[in-house]
Amino acid sequence: MTIRPFSSRAVFMAATMLAAPLVVSSMIATPAHAIIVFDPSNYAQNVLTAARSLEQITHQITSLQNEAQMLINQARNLASLPYSALQQIQQSVQKTQQLLNQAQNIAFNVQQIDQAFQQQYGNVSMSASNQQLVADARARWKNTVGGLQDAMRVQAGVVGNIDSNRTQMSELVGRSQSATGALQATQAGNQILALQSQQLSDLVALLAANGRAGALTEAERTAAAEQGREQRRRFLTPGSGYTPGNAQMFNNGN
Repeated sequence: MTIRPFSSRAVFMAATMLAAPLVVSSMIATPAHAIIVFDPSNYAQNVLTAARSLEQITHQITSLQNEAQMLINQARNLASLPYSALQQIQQSVQKTQQLLNQAQNIAFNVQQIDQAFQQQYGNVSMSASNQQLVADARARWKNTVGGLQDAMRVQAGVVGNIDSNRTQMSELVGRSQSATGALQATQAGNQILALQSQQLSDLVALLAANGRAGALTEAERTAAAEQGREQRRRFLTPGSGYTPGNAQMFNNGN
């Protein structure tokens, strides 16, 4: 009996037949959920969704930053000016007012002015004595001198306020230029307007004092003219004439 050797083809087929059960058994042994399947289209869709979500988050962050900046700006606009010149302005006004209230003889009062002019600057009484005429003239002169002195005192007070006003104006302008918000700029502007109002009140007081002094001078001149006419009339009015009397020129030795 002769034995044929196995051909290579027969060996390969036999090996394949023996290996097939092993592969099948291996596939059967591996669970279905453990098999990883890569889907390119699904992966691209997921990446696109993540990019869109990131973009939305970026927009939300930018919006929150804008809102925060808006709140910061609003807080700056509502911030109050940490400086006030009101007290200094009021003190300057009070100084000028005190000078006006210290007016001599005739105050800045309508009733007192009417009373003084009725008594001292009205028509000269025909029955007034010469002594009374001299006293009235002296009273009017005192009023005029007092009015001139009052005007000069008010002038000195107004000039004294100039240095304080200059300092306050410089401070307020600096505060206005460095204001962090609209409220601070507005408050600085309002205080500058208040300072200008105080300066205008000083100017009004100065004009009033000067006008009062001028009015008293003119009133004194007018009253003096009327009194001069009365005194001239009395001097020219015929009287009893000169009456001679006894006179002793030398000592008789007694």
